[in-house]
Amino acid sequence: MAEEEAPPSAPRQPPTAEEQSVAKANEAIAIRPKRGRLTLLSRRIYNALLYHSQRQGVDEPVYKLALSELIGDARFNSNNTELLKAHLRDMQATTIEWSTSGPALKRWVSSQLLGTVTIEEQGRGRPCMVTWRYPEEIKERLVRPHQYTRVLLEISGQMRSYSAAVLYEIGARYLTSPGRLSMREDVVWWAAVLTGRSDIKEVDYRFLKRDVISKALAEIEALCEDFSIELIEHKRGRKIEEIQFRVIPKVQQRLGDIPNAERNVFDLALVGRLIALGIKQEEAQDLYATTDEAQLRATLDHVDQRLRSPTMPELKSPAAYLKDALKKGYAAVKSLPPAGTLPPAATASTNTPAPPAIPLSPSDRMQRIRELWENDRMAQARAMFGEMQPPAQGELRTQFEAQRLEQLAPPIARAWRRDGPASRVAASTFYKWVAQITWPEEPSDRVLLDFALQRGVAGI
Repeated sequence: MAEEEAPPSAPRQPPTAEEQSVAKANEAIAIRPKRGRLTLLSRRIYNALLYHSQRQGVDEPVYKLALSELIGDARFNSNNTELLKAHLRDMQATTIEWSTSGPALKRWVSSQLLGTVTIEEQGRGRPCMVTWRYPEEIKERLVRPHQYTRVLLEISGQMRSYSAAVLYEIGARYLTSPGRLSMREDVVWWAAVLTGRSDIKEVDYRFLKRDVISKALAEIEALCEDFSIELIEHKRGRKIEEIQFRVIPKVQQRLGDIPNAERNVFDLALVGRLIALGIKQEEAQDLYATTDEAQLRATLDHVDQRLRSPTMPELKSPAAYLKDALKKGYAAVKSLPPAGTLPPAATASTNTPAPPAIPLSPSDRMQRIRELWENDRMAQARAMFGEMQPPAQGELRTQFEAQRLEQLAPPIARAWRRDGPASRVAASTFYKWVAQITWPEEPSDRVLLDFALQRGVAGI
């Protein structure tokens, strides 16, 4: 006898950004993995799974969710479930330690971060579902914690680096504590917590501060509206042995005021393009997290164009070429470098075959030249602005703010107000505007072709 389908229930209203928060056990915030490695995306996925587990309740033996909903709540976009599976495997392979102590009991538990996970493709027209479990020893402490911190998925999802995501949760934890001071630990402990790595045995603090801590603090300052974080260093003699952080409250901005366009989505497709060039998955994710997304996308497009060019020498290592192009700013716009200026990385000795050459259409060729021309104008505008006297610079900045500031996306406007032309985020917008008001005329095809011939642009 066929089973009768239950009548559909009335759809529930999706929670607002303020409501979509996870009560994260304090022990699960500053996780120091003992085996394996955690990444930014795995942390986002873990928070999203925990959020839905808490909504479904601690008594559920297994938790279930539409895969599309998990993808949305974890703030990434891709149809590539293999990359998602890789992050789930990372969490299953990561060993963490939980320690609690009380008047009469001290308890130590070593456990996986996540138990069994299943992804079920139910056939055409039906949603793909993901189910998961937690290890029984820590399940209740995760799903129904006694001491916890409210973590907003919306804010956590805006962080671009693992270290910033960790510091955001630490900041949220200590924001309401009396002294607003985090735990004080040694440098190696913090290095493992802020990078999600279990293999760190010794640390050069100078590099940890420069490459991890300072960048994470800047990210918190730019993206978190509730608080900023200050680094406190503790020395023994002349050497910094221990550090901690102070949380400094800010005037709060309502999350509902943040438009969808501003929300930071982890673009798995972009990471996939990096992997396709021969970059390892972990390195690709790190590169994505520490690079401006627009610049990374432009550089990937530039490498794709370079690989397709029928007139340029074959690239032996597309991955090495991409890293060198990022470092040297070859792709401020999507264009090919002039002939004869290939970076040394282009001749690196690997046997990665180049894709078959695809000739460019006349319209694509002219578009490439136009992008080069616009990039050249922006460079001239930057140089011209640098040569101005401070009063003239101030007038130009005031004019830009009067004409364009209200039209900018909120993160670019905030970056401009904070750093002005020195901002990596806002500078290109400003210098493009300077170029437009300095040379307002549109270039004719003749002007563009003359420019290309003068610069020796290849592929025309």
